[in-house]
Amino acid sequence: MALPAPTPTPSGTRFASPVPIIGPQYCARYPVDLAFVQEFVHVSNFGKYVVTDVNGTVKFKFRGQIVHVTQRQVLLDVAGNPVVTPRQECNDRWQAFRGESREKSDLIFSVKQTSIIQGRTKLHVFLANNTKEDVCDFKVEGSWSERSCVVYAGESSSIIAQMHKKETVESEKTAITDNFSVTISPNVDHAFIVALVMILCAWD
Repeated sequence: MALPAPTPTPSGTRFASPVPIIGPQYCARYPVDLAFVQEFVHVSNFGKYVVTDVNGTVKFKFRGQIVHVTQRQVLLDVAGNPVVTPRQECNDRWQAFRGESREKSDLIFSVKQTSIIQGRTKLHVFLANNTKEDVCDFKVEGSWSERSCVVYAGESSSIIAQMHKKETVESEKTAITDNFSVTISPNVDHAFIVALVMILCAWD
């Protein structure tokens, strides 16, 4: 009987200096674990999560909404200010803008779904200056329903972030509270990784 393959870990992938996709304030020189805790969900706000560090300190909040048939996600900082807004442009593409802007000059990155096989989604991420999109800048592979995904640097096998499933419990409001965490490599932009998780969440 073959032994299962070891679970990959992003701790071995290290950038020599910060890679601030959204902002340098979101980069740390050490591995970081962020916990995602789902709050009460209702029709007009179907994907609301709070993101905390290992000490339970809130770092981000995000919410998902359906606006004129298409979806959008808004990532907020702890003060409630919009950091980035990923918007669904078509069935297989999202674009992420700084703040709540829709201006082309505020585009940070775009995400294209390249395949979905047996419930596992593969996304290619292109930074705004990568207009030819011949090669992706980052890659996401995983399944939202299984709360499992890995973020790679470009087309390489270098892991920069990984999602870990946690126990799902029932809240006092009878809504299902869904908890999971993401481990992020040193010098990788935390807000960028959270935004990618938001998009994967909306795609499932």
